[in-house]
Amino acid sequence: MLDIDHFKRVNDTHGHAAGDAVLRELARRSESVLRPYDGLGRLGGEEFLIVVPGARREELRDVLERMRAAIAERPFAIGDGVLAVTVSIGGVVSAGESADGLIAGADDAMYAAKARGRDCVVLGGGR
Repeated sequence: MLDIDHFKRVNDTHGHAAGDAVLRELARRSESVLRPYDGLGRLGGEEFLIVVPGARREELRDVLERMRAAIAERPFAIGDGVLAVTVSIGGVVSAGESADGLIAGADDAMYAAKARGRDCVVLGGGR
């Protein structure tokens, strides 16, 4: 689960067109570092679900950290300016729970990333 840090501030300060540009560029950068069989989808607002099939804990951390770094490494172009964008990412490795259970675990880990100061990856439970 990925959430753009302080996204409301982007829309409030720079307008919704800038927010839309951030969402598009975030998706482009994220997909550029995913493996061909991984998936990325927007859940709503500024939250995205990332599916990394078959990944063990360390491999999941590597994929999610590559994504976080690709987003934070350089500012996003918005209109006539640029904007630094960071994300908080939470992940879990399946231990046989339902899709809803995995999403809830990833969501909890994402909120833990926000509590740690944002712009980081936190893995919850699992193996």
